[in-house]
Amino acid sequence: MALLQNIRVYYLAIIVYFGIVLFGYDTGIAGGVVAQKAFEHQFLGLNATQSHKDAVSQNVVSVLQAGAFFGALGSTVVSTALGRKMTLLAFSLLFSLGAILQTVAGPGRGLGYIYSGRVIAGIGVGAISAVAPTFVSECAPKDVRGRITGFFQIMVAIGVMLSYFTNYGVSAHIKEGPKVWRIAFGLQLVPAGIMCVGLLVCKESPRWLASKGRMQEALTNLAYLRKLPTDHESVRSELAEIEASIEEEREARTGLGWKEAFLGKGNWPRFLIAFVIFVLQQFSGQNTVNYYAPQIFEAIGYTGTTPSLLASGVYGIVKVVATAIFIFFGVESLGRVWSLRISGFGMGALFFMIGAILKTHPPAVSADGAIPPASRAMAGLLYIYVCFYSMGWGPVPWVYVSDIFSTRTRAYGMGWASATQWLFNFVVSQISLTIKRELGWKLFLLFGTINIGGMVTFTFFIPETKGRSLEEMDVVFGSVTAEKREQDIARAERALGGGAHAEEENEKSSEKQDERV
Repeated sequence: MALLQNIRVYYLAIIVYFGIVLFGYDTGIAGGVVAQKAFEHQFLGLNATQSHKDAVSQNVVSVLQAGAFFGALGSTVVSTALGRKMTLLAFSLLFSLGAILQTVAGPGRGLGYIYSGRVIAGIGVGAISAVAPTFVSECAPKDVRGRITGFFQIMVAIGVMLSYFTNYGVSAHIKEGPKVWRIAFGLQLVPAGIMCVGLLVCKESPRWLASKGRMQEALTNLAYLRKLPTDHESVRSELAEIEASIEEEREARTGLGWKEAFLGKGNWPRFLIAFVIFVLQQFSGQNTVNYYAPQIFEAIGYTGTTPSLLASGVYGIVKVVATAIFIFFGVESLGRVWSLRISGFGMGALFFMIGAILKTHPPAVSADGAIPPASRAMAGLLYIYVCFYSMGWGPVPWVYVSDIFSTRTRAYGMGWASATQWLFNFVVSQISLTIKRELGWKLFLLFGTINIGGMVTFTFFIPETKGRSLEEMDVVFGSVTAEKREQDIARAERALGGGAHAEEENEKSSEKQDERV
């Protein structure tokens, strides 16, 4: 029943998050493409050294993150002015332009096309990654907001999985020629097109409309998303809470700018949390595996392009299944903070195990190409590792950051969070292969230490947000007192002509009059 009641919100989330499939697909596709012999022959030549191959691989992967960093920052201004829906439409078209440039690279068109296309596509996907969770969180009811917002990570995982199997399919059936990279890069246009068409029938965010003073449109859209009439008490009450929050923010932060958004009362802790949570996520080791899965599996003994790509594809399937199970059954029951703690500890422990096995049982080259038992064990541990990642540090940072920012600062907050994520995404993608080459088995010990030490400790300093409305976050972080929020909600409900608070106030007034009589 709850699913049917919120079916329009789920539809909106799925359409919007097709843009997040692009996020995941671009995360995994480049590392596999540059590992293909046909790509090396076309763009690097036959005598390229390993260090040169690593440098080009890191550049192809990381320039997208560089573009995404600026796209995430620029999306704040655009989405505040144009709304969430139009912003996503504009940046999905920009992404498509970048995808086309990557696809047409080849004979006569060198790495410059791929680099420029990756930067342009990065601007698009960076903006989408910032605006999409904001749009979804502003439209979702609080009792299922964590689950619906968490679709973000499921779509990321689906995108990564699709990229792995695309590379595997190309490697197995196409050995030479420009189709090796053109198929991989060209498929990016499919989810981008689905998103563009689907957005045409989506409603604008009621919270954004309310922040622009378009209350009747906000009421209509909110009622549509909830599948209820506009005069229904719960719709009026929810809009009253939104309006009360916006009115408080207008009174307290007239003329809000970057300085006040970051340093205003109750705001700076939220921006600090968003920064730390995404820095830790990027250095958890997951993105190193995501970007360079074929190289990582080759390092633990899966020699040859096709076996390593197949192992990467299985890794992608495990990630999708584990993420979906957690989003549907865990995020609203286990809570945000405990999910992060358990996830961080499990990830760290498994990385220490992998490092220990790689140290004591380094993979030996087999004449018949058989995978050594120790390598299979390490691959299995990586599959278990991604299960722990998928129950915490994969989806929860996006859910948590979507929770904590007020309507007034949410565009700034999500832009900041997304920019942080992309900046350190860029750093990780630039150094991963170099660190792998220099550290060897110690790389896994490094990630294990970060996971257990940094992540578990950090989660003792953040508040739980499960089951709380977006408007309650100002109370949680001290921007407004609980008493003032109750008064403002009651006043907004009276102004709207209904609601439980208004009835209580009328009853109290009648009782006082009776006492006087």
